Amino acid sequence: MKIVTWNVNSIRTRLEQVSNWLSQNPVDVLCLQETKVIDADFPRSPFTELGYHVYISGQKAYNGVALISRQPLTDVSAGFTAILPHLEPEWDEQKRVITGVIDGIRIVNLYVPNGSAIGSEKYEFKLRWLTVLREYLQFLLKSQSAICICGDFNIALESIDIHDKVNPENHIMASQAERQALRDVLELGFADAFRKFTSEGGHYSWWDYRTAAFRRNLGWRIDHHYLTPVLYERAKSCIIDVNPRKLTQPSDHTPVIVELE
Repeated sequence: MKIVTWNVNSIRTRLEQVSNWLSQNPVDVLCLQETKVIDADFPRSPFTELGYHVYISGQKAYNGVALISRQPLTDVSAGFTAILPHLEPEWDEQKRVITGVIDGIRIVNLYVPNGSAIGSEKYEFKLRWLTVLREYLQFLLKSQSAICICGDFNIALESIDIHDKVNPENHIMASQAERQALRDVLELGFADAFRKFTSEGGHYSWWDYRTAAFRRNLGWRIDHHYLTPVLYERAKSCIIDVNPRKLTQPSDHTPVIVELE
């Protein structure tokens, strides 16, 4: 089984690139972030014509997540409050979470808040959001041992996940508090699929549009697949496909693919 995460930075803008990539790479599940479109306007037909099922949670101009699956998914839900009904509805005003089950594997597709700047209100919201994510996953783990959480985490967990022209200590997406919040989530029993196969730095999934960052490979690895032990053992490979980032007017992110036995 192949599961892909890709922040497409507007599905309507990048529709041809995404549908072409999927037709050339017929994966089992494609997890999209930053779809930036309300559900009624999501372009379903290019995916259904390829034989895929579409599950979406979107909003106008911002955020938005989707699961594009070759098989029908079961137990699909969007948002934190579908699993944790005691939470205030405000937690799901931003469409950042969608989950479903395929062949006994629960996939949780996330678009973690960026945080804007260290110390800002958005930064504090990001840290609280990650705390809620931990509670959400704790609940799922009570009934499910095979879980893949993937998406744009907007966090580079280690210094080797960032190009060397950045001082990570005082940079959004690399601050100690953000990294610790993510580690607290992973301590529930999740491991980084990419690091199972690749220990060295210099591998990135996001490059800023500015300063010719892609051409100079000034990137960050912030798009991840984290697996529970039963899936980590089944992982055969995890790769970053940089080719879509080479296209004209691409997303600033590129697909990350995990393959499971």
